[in-house]
Parts: sequence; structure tokens; C-alpha cells
Amino acid sequence: MAKKTVRDIDLRNKRVLVRVDFNVPLKDGRITDDTRITAALPTLKYVLDQKGTRLILMSHLGRPKKPDKENSLAPVAVRLSELLGRKVTLAPDCVGPQAEAAVKAMQPGDVVLLENVRFHPEEEKNDPSFARKLAALGDVYVNDAFGTAHRAHASTEGVAKILPGVAGFLMEKEIKFLGGVFEKPAKPFVAVIGGAKVSTKIAVLESLLPRVTTMIIGGGMSFTFTKTQGHTVGNSLVEEDFLDTARVFLDKAKKAGVEVLLPVDHLVGTEFSDKVKAELVDSVDVPAGRMAMDIGPKTVGLFRDRILAAKTVIWNGPMGVFEFPEFSAGTEEIARAVADCKGITVVGGGDSVAAVNQFGLADRITHVSTGGGASLELLEGKQLPGVVALQDK
Repeated sequence: MAKKTVRDIDLRNKRVLVRVDFNVPLKDGRITDDTRITAALPTLKYVLDQKGTRLILMSHLGRPKKPDKENSLAPVAVRLSELLGRKVTLAPDCVGPQAEAAVKAMQPGDVVLLENVRFHPEEEKNDPSFARKLAALGDVYVNDAFGTAHRAHASTEGVAKILPGVAGFLMEKEIKFLGGVFEKPAKPFVAVIGGAKVSTKIAVLESLLPRVTTMIIGGGMSFTFTKTQGHTVGNSLVEEDFLDTARVFLDKAKKAGVEVLLPVDHLVGTEFSDKVKAELVDSVDVPAGRMAMDIGPKTVGLFRDRILAAKTVIWNGPMGVFEFPEFSAGTEEIARAVADCKGITVVGGGDSVAAVNQFGLADRITHVSTGGGASLELLEGKQLPGVVALQDK
């Protein structure tokens, strides 16, 4: 999956059109987390360091049905100006006379941020005419928005069919680490997969099965597996429609010689609430009237041993209801084990990323993915349209 990057093309004196993912959380018009903006800075600074470049940025924000102030990129332009130490001009639109005028007025070293591409329904429809209007604003195209790479939209895929398209540094890193999991992972290779439902993760499990040494399954989804083994699960989450799927998966793993680890003890509560007191159940079986909401200390020890011995670890999905303080310990301990592992460690998927950030461990992970749905689809072995459209090395 080797793709050309900004290093591989001549950017000098060019209008460089960059798709970024500035879909940041806002509260009362203020950015509450600028991680996605700071993640793009290495690419943006590299482009601006090349002689005579003009930098034109496009992004979406939220899910607007029409232009509205709430989803304007104006706060992003202000924050990006601060981070780059230079003025960032917000164009009033992303296509049409106002966008064209803003780009035409640019001098070398200038930065223009086009207004939200999703203010136009043609963006998500990947309308060829809309893609041509966007492409007309640049000479070369750079995609650094991995978080939207699983969408075939005009700004992520359509433009790359018109302009020479290459990856930014963030996109390159995502492809290297998440894609590398499939190419030549160092063994032992441990996959830690959690979350609530088997239905949302079975494609990831099946995609990773031929590659891993050990598969660790935690979170609510684990009880669909333990129920197939004849254990009681109390009121824990079980997807009855996926019991056969889980049974078939465990059989496949056994035949492939892949170790599958499931929780051996639990922290349980009487109901799904952040007011409930955690009780320890020192058994695989969950008693009637109780709901398992986190892994117990024996499970933490078992999972931790495998993670620390691994040369490659991929983690996607929490081990329990970590947003409830009473049931956050299991996810935190697994996050610490991944951080302590000396091998290559990759964390992909929204909740796992939220966990390593919450526990202050992100800087001790080899790679923390910026893409929720995109990282999940890449782990499922799917081709991402925004990546496929870029030029091969």
C-alpha cells in the first residue's frame, strides 16, 4: 500500500490543495480539543517551507444540511493562525466566485482555509462537477485526512482523479502502522479487541485471525463468546443472533492454532448505571441478576502478560464501561500494558483512543490512529477510497 507523499513531488511555486480533517469538537463557538488540527501541522509546515507555495485547505465540520454558522470553520481559522504563527484567511465558500477570488489574491506563503465542504450536498455525493471546481483551485492535491479516507467524497476521492494526488505525513503514518499490521507484523502479534457488540467487530476479528498469535476479546462483546462455551452471563450484554457466529469463530481460531483469551473474572453491577457499586466476581460465570461491566484483576493479569510479551500489539475497543469511574480500571490497566509493551503498539478506533488520551498514555504508544471509522475499515481489510485514489510509489 505504498503511496507517494508530499516528499515525492515538486511543490515549489505551486498552489497546494490539502484535504485536512478539522472536524473538531466545538462548544459555544470555541474549540474544546484541537488534536486534529495539531496532527496536521507537520504536513502544513512542510508545504509552507517549500519555495513559493500557496496553501489552500479544505475540510468538513459536523453534518450540516445547509450553510450554517454553527458548522462554520471560522474558529478553526483562528486557532490554525495561532498554531502556524501566520494569518489564515477563511474563504466565505469552498467553490464559486468567492473561493476563486480568495485563492487568486494569494501571495507565496499565504494560507486560505475554504469554508466547510459539506455546506454543499455535492461533496458527499462525490459529484464530478463539484470535484472539478475544487480541483481548479490547486495545482497539486494532498490528502492528510485519514479520518475521512473511508468516504468516497468529492474532496477525498473525486479531486484525486483530477489533480496529482499524494499523501500527507499523517496519512502516511496511518497507512504505515495500520496497513503494516497486515503486511509483515513482528510476532508474537497480539490483537486486543473490545467494545460492546460482536456485530460491529466480527469483520475485524475475522480479518486479523490469519495474522495474529493471540486474540484477546474483552468488553460487552465477550459475553456472546462465553455464552457459547456454556457459561452463565447473568444480565450481561449478549447478541443472541451472533451466538453461532461466535461459535464458528472460536472453532476457526482453534483450527488455526490462534490462542483466544476471554475474561476469567469480572466487575459486575446490579444495573447499567454510573451510580452502581462494583462487585468482584472471581469466576468466568456471571451470577443471575448481575451485569458484567469491566474485567477483573485476574483477567487484567492474564491479558497484560500476553501484551507485554508481544512484538506487535493492535488495540481496538475498551474492556468495559470505562466512562463510569467504578468500571474504568480494566480499560486503564490494558492501556497501561499497551504503553509498557516494548514492541510496536497501535491503537485504532474512537473509544480506545479516548482511553489512552484520558489516562495520559498517548505519547507512550507507537501510533494512535486519528480515524475512527477509517481505522476500523482498514483493520477489516477494506480498501479505503481516499487512499486508493492517491498515486502509488
